[in-house]
Order: sequence, then structure tokens, then C-alpha cells
Amino acid sequence: MLLIKIYKNVVSRNFMLFALLLVLTFVAGTTSAQQKKRVEILQAESLEQSQEIANAQRLINNVIIRHQDILMYCDSAYTYEGTNRVDAFGNVHINQADTLHLYARKVYYDGDRSFAQAINNVKLVNTEMTLYTDTLDYDMNLNVGYYDCFGKIVDSTNTLTSKVGKYYLDDNTAHFTDSVVGFSHKYTINSEDLRYNTQTEVIFFKGPTTIRDSVNTLYAEDGWYNTQSGEADLTLRPMVFNETQSIQARQISYNQENGDGYAIGNVHIEDFDNRTIIKGNSVIYNDLNETATASDSAVFISYNETDSLFLHADTLKSIPDTIEGENLVMAYYGVRFFRTDVQGICDSLMYYTKDSLVELHNNPVIWSDQHQLSANYIEMIQHTNAPNEMHLMKNSFIISKQDSGRFDQIKGKDMIGYIINGKLNNIDVDGNGQTLYYARDKEAVIGLNRAESSNIAIRFKEGKIHSIAFQKQPEGQLKPILKLDESEKTLPGFEWKINLRPLSKNDIFWRPEKKDVSPEQDVVTEQ
Repeated sequence: MLLIKIYKNVVSRNFMLFALLLVLTFVAGTTSAQQKKRVEILQAESLEQSQEIANAQRLINNVIIRHQDILMYCDSAYTYEGTNRVDAFGNVHINQADTLHLYARKVYYDGDRSFAQAINNVKLVNTEMTLYTDTLDYDMNLNVGYYDCFGKIVDSTNTLTSKVGKYYLDDNTAHFTDSVVGFSHKYTINSEDLRYNTQTEVIFFKGPTTIRDSVNTLYAEDGWYNTQSGEADLTLRPMVFNETQSIQARQISYNQENGDGYAIGNVHIEDFDNRTIIKGNSVIYNDLNETATASDSAVFISYNETDSLFLHADTLKSIPDTIEGENLVMAYYGVRFFRTDVQGICDSLMYYTKDSLVELHNNPVIWSDQHQLSANYIEMIQHTNAPNEMHLMKNSFIISKQDSGRFDQIKGKDMIGYIINGKLNNIDVDGNGQTLYYARDKEAVIGLNRAESSNIAIRFKEGKIHSIAFQKQPEGQLKPILKLDESEKTLPGFEWKINLRPLSKNDIFWRPEKKDVSPEQDVVTEQ
């Protein structure tokens, strides 16, 4: 029992000694830390004990105070016994580690929290930028300054202002919110929330943001903008526009210096001067050269007060024409187009906006009312104060449907057709002309008339052949209906391709190999 008591006493004494050593060590460490953080008065012309504030002393004229890596200069200051607080007044200048300078009329400094509040004519300067505001809170542990009473950050090229802002000195970034405005000689920006890196000079923004450069206005609600290169990536409701055109998409990448851009997702490019629209899911464009290439569900629209042309192809390209302000639109592979008065297909197409000229290449087919026109090559010319023209070159063939089993037909080398009020009015055939049409009296069809002549002039009335003029004596005959064989009802090369005809503006995307269309259905629908 005695041994046990002795053992317990020894353990108890050792524990108390150990606890005492811990307390002494903690006190010593705390004292050392407090001494390390102690505010030092390096200079003042006079020092006096404050009569108004207990435990405070006032420093007057040419005051210099040091705390850790901070030097503070001011006209006068209050220091407080037992704390590392300093209230500085008049031409206050804080220099932190020779890299940051804070200027103000007043600064309330708390060294224990490494925190300073600067008031009145505040200026924060580091190697990258200068911040101006009226009141700034500065956390010296985190190296973060923030304001909520309007401020301005200026670097070598940019100026940004906002009602609320934070500047992260270690990251060289600033976060601006509420009434943000930025500008330089290259751009202006308006936003509600953006971040700016003073080293890379790149702006990241969220929320409605408008950027104006020397060429365009950019709008988006998420993305970034390089203030030096003019590059931008706009990712939420983006739009790029100027006085002559606009671009909208799900995402737009843009470079102001060279004009290059890339848009994806429901792209809509509109040319206001030429009244044209290009759509697609993928568009590459150059804003300076005014070129655009669209693919993936590409659509070209030419609109006016009375009607609009809707055209689809695998690839669409728009480039400036030789005449300033006019465009040339090129469509490649699988072209299908629709307008209420004319529809067509071809392999490739060129459209000159100035001349209203459309060139259709590689076995084009055009439908107008009940007429089908085909050739190796076709030109369509739209005149303002004259009949529109169709030029059919080589292997020209016109088929006019009369009813479910009867077709008037015209064949020749070249043809020129004239369209008035959306209807085929007359055709001039030049070379190897052949006609096959149903002759009628007042009551019914009386027979099938076949005639051949090198040059033929044909007039239409209500969609039917009304009169034919032959420049040379024709070779032909009129054969009664009941004596006709099936082979006699068509000219060589006859092919009624109604299954390929676009019937509406939405039908320009349709491409099955076969489509059954009843006689009542092979008419166009409204737009």
C-alpha cells in the first residue's frame, strides 16, 4: 500500500510539472507572438497622451509606424496601449513589402486581425493596376481589397468601374458586380458581374453583358473576352451584330483583330442590306470579309415584302460579290428550295443578290404551278419591272400536267421562259424543238398533237398551251385520243419527278427516294 501511495504521488507531481511546462510554453509562445506583432513607432515630431481616449497616445507630424512587413506614413495617428491598432489621419500611405501601396485620407488599421479600412480618396497600387474608391476594406492576410460604394480599377490599357468590387492581389484578379462599366481605346463593356485578370487582361462575365468594339456589338450572358486581342467566347444567348448584319447561335467564338468567327447550335446570320438569312448548326464566318460558310441543316432565306425563298443544301457559302455591298451565295450538294411561285432541286446553285440571278447546275429541276422544267443548266432571273426569266440550257424539257394521265410536253436544245405574276406565260425554244400537247375544242380534248420545228414560240393560258408559232414549217400530226398507244403519249426523255418537289418551306429537308403523291396533292402549300 505504501508503494502504491508513493507511486501515485510521483505521477501526480510529474503530471502537474508537465502541465506547468505546457502553460509556460503557451505563455512564452503567446508573448513571443505578441512581441512579434507589436506596432513600432519609428518617427513622430511629438507624442502626447490623449486626454479624450483612455489608453491612447497621439502622434503628430511626419509619423512613421511599422508593423511586421508594413510601413505606415501619415500626418497624425492614434495608437492604443495593449493592442496593435492604429488610427491614421492625413496623407496616409501604407507600404506592404514594397509591392503594395495604399493611400487615403484616413485608415483604421487593426494589426491583430491584419485588417485595414481606408476612407476618402482611397488609392490601392500594385505592380499590375491601381484601384480608386472612397472606402476600401483590405484583408492583409488574404491580400483582398473590397468596396461597395463605387470604385475604379485602372491598368496599362483598361479601366473598369462598378458599385461593388473585390480585388485579389495574389491572383491578380478583380471581381466586379452591380453597374459594371469597362473601356479602353478598343472597346466598351457593360455588365452586372465580371471578373478581370490584370495580367492576361481577359474578362470573364456572367449575366447580361454588352461589349462594343470598333466593328461590332457583342452580347451574351456568359463567356469571356480578351481585351487585347479582341477574342471572345460567348456561351449563353450570344449575339454579334452591327448596322448591316447580325449573328445569333448557342455559342459564338469571335476574334475582332482578324474578324474570324465560329458559331454552333441554331445559328442565324442575317444580312439586312441584302435581305438574306443563313441558318445552320455550324457556321464559320469572317466579319471583316463578310464571308460565311454554313453546314449541318444549312438554310438560306431571301425575303422581301411579298414572298421569301427558302433553300437547303449540305453546305452554304456567302461571299461579297464584285459589286460593293452585294453578296454571292453558293449552295453545294443536294440543293432543294421553295418559294410559293417556284420550287426546285439541283446539285449546286449560285445566287447573285445584286442581279437577282440564280444559277442551277447539274441536272436541275424546277416546278412552277403545274409545270416541271428541267435541263442540264438553268438560270433564273428576277426583274423588278419586267417578267421574270428562266433560261434552260441543253436538253431542255418542260412538262405541264393537265390531269392524272395527260401531260403537255415541250423539248428542245435551249429555252427561255417568261413568268408573269408567278405563272409561266410563254416559252421560246431555240433548236431541235418538239411539242406534244393535247388539242381541245370548247367541250373536250380531241386529240394529241405532235409537232417538230427547230424554233418554236409557245404561249400559255391558265396553265395550258394556248398557241404555238413555228418559225419553220413543222412536221407533225394530230392523233385522236382513242387511237393513242401509251408510248405515243410522251416524248423521249420524259420523266415526271413530282415525288421530288418541295411542297412547303419545311419540305426542303425531305429526301427519301420515293414519295407517293396523289394528283390532288402535287401542289404547293402556303409558307
